[in-house]
Amino acid sequence: MASAMGSSGEIQWCFSQVKGSTDEEVTEADIISTVEFNESGDLLATGDKGGRVVIFQRDSSVRTSADYNLYNTFQSHEAEFDYLKSLEIEEKINKVRWLKQCNQANFLLATNDKTIKLWKIVERTKRAVGFNTVTDAGLLRDTQSVTTLRVPSFQPSEPYIDVVNRRTFANAHAYHINSVSVNSDLQTFLSADDLRINLWNIDNNTESFNILDIKPNNMEELTEVITSAEFHPQQCNEFVYSISKGAVRLCDMRDSALCDRHAKVFEEPEDPSSKSFFSEIIASISDVRYSHSGRYLLTRDYLTVKVWDVNMEARPVHTFQVHDHLSQQLCPLYENDCIFDKFECGWSGDDSHIITGSYNNFFRVFDLKTQYDVCLEASRDCMKPMQPLRPKKIVASGPGKRKKDEVSMDSIDFNRKVLHSSWHPKENILAVAATNSLYLFHAPNKSR
Repeated sequence: MASAMGSSGEIQWCFSQVKGSTDEEVTEADIISTVEFNESGDLLATGDKGGRVVIFQRDSSVRTSADYNLYNTFQSHEAEFDYLKSLEIEEKINKVRWLKQCNQANFLLATNDKTIKLWKIVERTKRAVGFNTVTDAGLLRDTQSVTTLRVPSFQPSEPYIDVVNRRTFANAHAYHINSVSVNSDLQTFLSADDLRINLWNIDNNTESFNILDIKPNNMEELTEVITSAEFHPQQCNEFVYSISKGAVRLCDMRDSALCDRHAKVFEEPEDPSSKSFFSEIIASISDVRYSHSGRYLLTRDYLTVKVWDVNMEARPVHTFQVHDHLSQQLCPLYENDCIFDKFECGWSGDDSHIITGSYNNFFRVFDLKTQYDVCLEASRDCMKPMQPLRPKKIVASGPGKRKKDEVSMDSIDFNRKVLHSSWHPKENILAVAATNSLYLFHAPNKSR
């Protein structure tokens, strides 16, 4: 893994690129809603609220380059209307997940609130020509003008990228889909909504198997919802899901067809002295991720990010405060709905570091070995290539002179937030989404 270490051993991050419009007025449809590297890290996919998937490809002309160029853009989902429920279904992409590459083609799953689509992306150098009812330009031909029967053939052409919707997985979720996870068997994937988790076969979109259902007979008795779910990276029979009560449950599909009884539960006991009106809201887990080794779990709630050992359920092995300064501002955060923001988290390729986002376009990187953490900003103010990022420090409000990299709590902009990020699976390259911009940072040279 490539890295560059500072004098105290921490990674020195540098600016690489920024993608997205520089317009001050941000269009709602352009706001990035998910980010994901593929298994090799050569492709990077983003989804937005307009239902589009944008794919970037790493610049292969320079071996050590951390630059990514636009590869393809396509419309994955359109806005729909459910006439039976009088409900509008947004085109917003909630998740994209790459499948393991097995040939020249790449496959990814993209989902909005109700429908999952499997997309095939492949580079082609030949086109089919010589159709009888369609011209080479793709226009319909007048059938009366067809006097001879032609046999279509493939002819060499300029290289182009062909994007095809191979399958659509629909009509299986009554509530909004919040997670999609591809299984290590490369044949199945799960999709989770607020109350159910379904198991699909990638080759069969006509049926799915319900493997978890927490919906009570009486909805008035509902006390928790599913917030995230993911398969184990190696064990195809295990998956975890998080709930709004602040717990993570591990299930083994070998136990029973319906995993209504979990094998393990990871939950930290609540301190009765700190209980308040906001306790359950800030305890809700917005994201759960297995480490690449499968030994650890990473969870993110509103104020903290925690690392759990799958062999130790009693308490997390690490707890990091992401924005502890907000613990005294929960009332205004509740009034402006920021307390319901869903922050994601992620692992480095070697499981030694974790990343998660915060407000003011800040994001934090934590070193699990040294406990060192750094707060950095995704900003267009420092856009020189290879320019090192200067750590930010949040200080209390009040009179007095502040240093250049100190930020007052009163000046934090809650409309600028980093909800989505992804770490390159093999190198120290970060993709950070901030509103409608995608920032790329890297730690240059020095392989270890």
